[in-house]
Amino acid sequence: MSKSNQIHSESSILILIDLQGRLMPVIHESESVLTQCIRTAKIAQLLEIPIIGTEQSPKSLGSNLESIKSFCSKTISKEHFNACADGLVQAIPTSRKQCILMGCEAHVCLMQTALKLIDEGYDVSIVVDGVGSRRDLDKQIALNRLQITGARLITAEMLGFEWLKTAQNPVFKEAIALLK
Repeated sequence: MSKSNQIHSESSILILIDLQGRLMPVIHESESVLTQCIRTAKIAQLLEIPIIGTEQSPKSLGSNLESIKSFCSKTISKEHFNACADGLVQAIPTSRKQCILMGCEAHVCLMQTALKLIDEGYDVSIVVDGVGSRRDLDKQIALNRLQITGARLITAEMLGFEWLKTAQNPVFKEAIALLK
């Protein structure tokens, strides 16, 4: 599939990476990251965009926060940092070629997963205000690397409006309340 310059709700899937109870307290600006992830998941739900979660070594790091898990139609438990090595690609519906990634840690699991999705031919976007790392420098360098390799860097608000396309969208009023 040729990469579109625009993101479309009907071809998107939201992937929430490792927003786990034992990991989030050490993430730089974790409250803000979590807020953006929840806000985006609510908009995805309104637009019937599938949401998949991943959990890194849940026996050690615990499950994803309930506020995240409740949005996910599927949660992949993984031991590899790259979620594709533990079945992520097989979980993505074939009609969904635009992968929107949010979560932690930007420079480890999120980056390695995004790089593999790009290698697999997916159109990958990273919601920069919805990703985190323990150290801000690691996040910034990961975002630089991802952009160089072809990932699109976006914000949660930018994504919400792009998914909606128009104020005539039937869920616009509900979504705009989340975007404001």
